[in-house]
Amino acid sequence: MKSIFITVLALCLGMPLVAKNVVTSVQPDTEKVLRNPLNGWVMYAGRTWNENFWTENGYDSILTSEGIRVKVSDYANTMYLRTAWSMFEPEEGKYVWDDPDSRLMKLLNSALKRNMKLAFRIVVDCRDQGQNTPKYVFEAGAQGFPDPNNPKVMSPYPDDPVFQEKYSKFIAAMAKHFNDPDKVDFIDAYSLGKWGESHATIYKDYKKKHEVFDWMTSLYTREFNKIPLIVHYHRMIGDTLSWGDVRKDSKELIELAIKKGYSLRHDAFGMTGYYEQWEKNFAKEWNFRRPILMEGGWITAAHHRYWRDPSGKYREGHAEDVRRGEYEASAEAHVNTMDLRINDETRSWFGDCFDLVKRFTVEGGYRLYPSEITAPDACRSGETVTISHTWENMGWGYCPTNIPQWNQKYKVGIALINSKGEVVKTFVDDNTDLSKWIKGSPTGYKTTLCLDVPKGKYKWAIGLIDKTKGNRIGLQMAVPGNREQGGWLILNTIKIK
Repeated sequence: MKSIFITVLALCLGMPLVAKNVVTSVQPDTEKVLRNPLNGWVMYAGRTWNENFWTENGYDSILTSEGIRVKVSDYANTMYLRTAWSMFEPEEGKYVWDDPDSRLMKLLNSALKRNMKLAFRIVVDCRDQGQNTPKYVFEAGAQGFPDPNNPKVMSPYPDDPVFQEKYSKFIAAMAKHFNDPDKVDFIDAYSLGKWGESHATIYKDYKKKHEVFDWMTSLYTREFNKIPLIVHYHRMIGDTLSWGDVRKDSKELIELAIKKGYSLRHDAFGMTGYYEQWEKNFAKEWNFRRPILMEGGWITAAHHRYWRDPSGKYREGHAEDVRRGEYEASAEAHVNTMDLRINDETRSWFGDCFDLVKRFTVEGGYRLYPSEITAPDACRSGETVTISHTWENMGWGYCPTNIPQWNQKYKVGIALINSKGEVVKTFVDDNTDLSKWIKGSPTGYKTTLCLDVPKGKYKWAIGLIDKTKGNRIGLQMAVPGNREQGGWLILNTIKIK
């Protein structure tokens, strides 16, 4: 659907010149993928990769249910890497990011070249996976436990002081390279237990569970102050069991992380026997206060028997049933991101449910645009004018400018653009709070500006700027491309005399 602009001219009385207010009404773009942080599809890289990752997995040419071939990276904003600490630091002080020719750095750089950002979960527990914690940690005296299925592979006790010392050093070093919001979208930053999913955690002394939780969340908060941090809202977070009755301290622990600035995720969307009413209630309590990231629970092409899900909605041999179940649960939780996990699940989304891939692009997360802007077409240099603008969010999620790592850095900017297409002046409306823009609730503002610019003819423009980057455009808007210039929505002409 092509977007249409309707412009209405209205007479404005009381201006020192014969001037008009120009009202621009916007029909939003409902198709293009917006490259915005903490928003949209997240593609998983898996635990094995090489230089041919994109072609070997078919991600540069994947067949959709519509019979067309597309690139996964044209729809996914972020590449998520859930991998071992030992992959980043195989030997003490030897960091993979110092070697741009390493397989891992080539993979990460290939995602950046595709206009994607990165996300991480660093796993230390070895069970079912291999030597996730570097061997030097145990050689230094850290105590731990073996994998029941492979006694040669060791996991550290998270309350062990040597482990904590070495891990803290590693995270501090990692932050020096990756504490960069231009590269990294988020970090899954409480990754103890089996698969790093914050459950089935084995301690040397169970009574130190709270102490360990506070230590790890404080560590990430201290070192990664520019990157959104994520915690799993698991009913048994940090506990020794994977599932069961809700632990009384789970809510307390998760909210401790939230107070430190953490946002939320869950790894069992679509698994109705795991993602139950407690999880739904927790998500509802924090909707539009902290963003929620989604991961689907069932693996439809592997050992999981998804057709035995308690919902009774999933038919054996019909992965598309699971996809729709995940989508419905995501809509209910108002998630900001959805996952494209491993090869078969990604092919299922594109091959069975490409309609949902496109729907989430438009319906999910946040999708912001100015629905109406009113600006004068003439004034004197140095004169004060008022711009009226109304904003809407098409998505079911929200733009989390309220998280401490962002600290309201995204604001509405109003610009004057000269005949050469250059931004000569940008006005920032600090009263705008994008985290308050919720679907179905248009939000209007009146911004008063002093036009202290040289006489001449300019174009008004409006956009979403980043205050930490010299008030340059920071977020993409759902506006028609033919009226956009460098992220700015071009409006009417103003003559300044």
